[in-house]
Amino acid sequence: MAFPLPESNPEALGLDPRPLERLCGIIERHIAEGHHPGAQVAVARHGRLALFRSFGQAAVQPARPADARSLLLLYSNTKVITAAAVWMLVEDGKLRFNDTIAQHVPGFEVHGKGGITVLQLLTHRAGFPGAVVPEAAWADHDLLRRTVCDFKLEWPTDSKVQYHPASAHWTAAVLIEALTGQDFRAFIRERVIAPLGLEDELFVGLPEAQQDRAAVIYDPPEGGRFTPRLPEATPAGRLAGIPGGGGYASARAMAAFYQMLSQGGEFGGVRVLSPRMIEFVTRNFTGDRVDEYMGIPMHRGIGPHSRGETPVARGLGTIGHPRTFGHGGVGSSYCWADPTSGVSFAFLSNCRQTEEFHNRRMDVLSSLAHASILPG
Repeated sequence: MAFPLPESNPEALGLDPRPLERLCGIIERHIAEGHHPGAQVAVARHGRLALFRSFGQAAVQPARPADARSLLLLYSNTKVITAAAVWMLVEDGKLRFNDTIAQHVPGFEVHGKGGITVLQLLTHRAGFPGAVVPEAAWADHDLLRRTVCDFKLEWPTDSKVQYHPASAHWTAAVLIEALTGQDFRAFIRERVIAPLGLEDELFVGLPEAQQDRAAVIYDPPEGGRFTPRLPEATPAGRLAGIPGGGGYASARAMAAFYQMLSQGGEFGGVRVLSPRMIEFVTRNFTGDRVDEYMGIPMHRGIGPHSRGETPVARGLGTIGHPRTFGHGGVGSSYCWADPTSGVSFAFLSNCRQTEEFHNRRMDVLSSLAHASILPG
């Protein structure tokens, strides 16, 4: 099956190839310096692929090179894919962003959570960032629902903006299942992934038959040796499809997903979301409030965050247009779209590096991608 983003080249798409060449050179240097074993990068514009390259090793021992078939762990890039399923339920008329979770998931209201809205949940204002879903609940829907309903507030809802690494999107998964009667992973596959033609390169819940394509995710090297990170680098971890951090994809699949968002919900002649929905969910709902987990304003939308106009940006590139929006994956990746130029970008690597290194790296790589954008 042909990939839905036709291949082109930077010049044909109004991109200066020189910053992109420097971008690729930096990725190669980081691998040579031992910061991560492998990576992929993709850049697209106006529905065509300008750049897609794989680098280094998908696995260290036994050695396996990264190539076009490799799938890399998305970590929190998964959050935007899960959020897109919620957006679709709003467009189906089954949900409103100002509905409380408890309206659709009876029992969620315990421990003072009755007033939490979908909007507050997905903009990281719910108040339970540290809540945990145990591995036993990954495939047990009843246990998952009971666990989520038993989450306890750590601070009053909306009194802070503080990133919820996993708990908010487990709640979103339970909400999706309550409204559809489907496994949330099946709903995401059918409504978000398949209509885009990405079912061979984007997964929330990586099937056993595809797991040989998964790049191994590693911790930062110690003594020059990479150690697989657990439980992410296990078959069960890959299969779980953790909704806030367990997706797998190629970089070009993520560039394609963000092409759909940059084009107002349409991709390859197929409309999956309305332009008004994309405009709404990519607004800045948290202003310049500091995210207490990140230490800077994150300009949270209902899934992605936006560049905004603050001097310091996370992951999206300092020189990016203020409307640029996207998300990162802890220590490893970032994906974004600039709707003013039609450019989308994805960088995925297979090491959960330190935040200091990752933030600096992504600012450089994303800014180089922005620097390639020419008018038109």
